Amino acid sequence: MESNYLLALYARTLRLPFGRIIFSRLFASKAPYFKTIQPLITQLRPNYCELTFKKRKAVANHIGTVHAIALCNGLEMAMGAVAEASIPKNLRWIPKGMQVEYTAKADSDIRITAEIPDDAWQVGDVNVAVNGFRADNVKVITGYITIYVSAKPKK
Repeated sequence: MESNYLLALYARTLRLPFGRIIFSRLFASKAPYFKTIQPLITQLRPNYCELTFKKRKAVANHIGTVHAIALCNGLEMAMGAVAEASIPKNLRWIPKGMQVEYTAKADSDIRITAEIPDDAWQVGDVNVAVNGFRADNVKVITGYITIYVSAKPKK
């Protein structure tokens, strides 16, 4: 199997001092709103991504919890990373929709996961499971992001 460009970049940056920080900043620059949560990708492998971000004033709402859009930015970044790291070379993807439920107060640092089953990579809609957890491992947001997968055009 040919190496995936994003997984290869992740492996290269992990060999550097502060490699996870460097990789996370590079990936976050793909969409400027990712930078707003100052994410750190802690795990990236085919069909799985995990990232964290700190609860701080810039991502807090009026009641002092992490605001909904910051949580969704984390979900979307993790989904994008896992999709890019996993999709077969003959396919491409684009986000189509997001369905989430807020299940508890997000009153601490946040850990986000995104997962795709191995057999999900086919043309059509693919649901990527996304979850967010606070420091005590209580789930604060859960849902899925639907991506539309299509064949790359022949060159």
